[in-house]
Amino acid sequence: MVAELRVQGGGVGEPVLLLVHGLGATGDVWSRWTPLLAERWAGRWLAPDLPGHGGSDALPGYSFGALAAGLAGLVDGVERLVVLGHSLGGVLGLTLASGWFGVPVESVVGLGIKVDWTTDELDKARALALRPVSWFPSRADATARYLRVSGLAGLLTTDDDAVGAGVRQEGGRWRLAMDPAVFSVGAPDLRGLLCAARSTVVLARGEHDPMVTDDQLVMPASTRVTLPGLGHNAHVEDPAAAMTLLEPHLV
Repeated sequence: MVAELRVQGGGVGEPVLLLVHGLGATGDVWSRWTPLLAERWAGRWLAPDLPGHGGSDALPGYSFGALAAGLAGLVDGVERLVVLGHSLGGVLGLTLASGWFGVPVESVVGLGIKVDWTTDELDKARALALRPVSWFPSRADATARYLRVSGLAGLLTTDDDAVGAGVRQEGGRWRLAMDPAVFSVGAPDLRGLLCAARSTVVLARGEHDPMVTDDQLVMPASTRVTLPGLGHNAHVEDPAAAMTLLEPHLV
């Protein structure tokens, strides 16, 4: 099953830039990039909500392959594709770059990909995937929870336009738009994906990202970049600084 995705975008022509958010977020995390992209990206850009997130359909089950398949459908027929993915989105960019989905990826930038996973972390993720949907009495309560789950607390406020897609109202109650079962994706085989990649690869992190270290990003067939002064959500903290990761492709 391929989910129908909510997609935002702009520009015309190629190369096409696919902006892929991380676990728990939505494509709205790229909203502050819009004026920068209008100035510096020569082609078209797309910022989807991943399956099971925001306004996109849920899936009966989640894996890196199932999520990547949904993205592949958006770029069918594209000849020049660049992917900038945050965290889970970076893993999906590498999955697309394998060629398994028939997508000709030119370059992948993976920002803030978590490399090392403990048994406790994976057990916690599996437990979260099995939890029923949590309901909240107000939008404010739901958006506050959304900001914590997506890692955006302190970067965006509950009334920010970029937060609205992360929650949903049903029957007078509020919930996160995210399907909790997405937590079941587990840990990626990052080294295997790098070996399979048919594109150039940049692995990047914010200097203060607690989820991944510089040493962990010393990987084969990739270039490592550290963004000074930034954290895990560097693309939200400082879009202009994070956009430098696309420098070879900018006008």
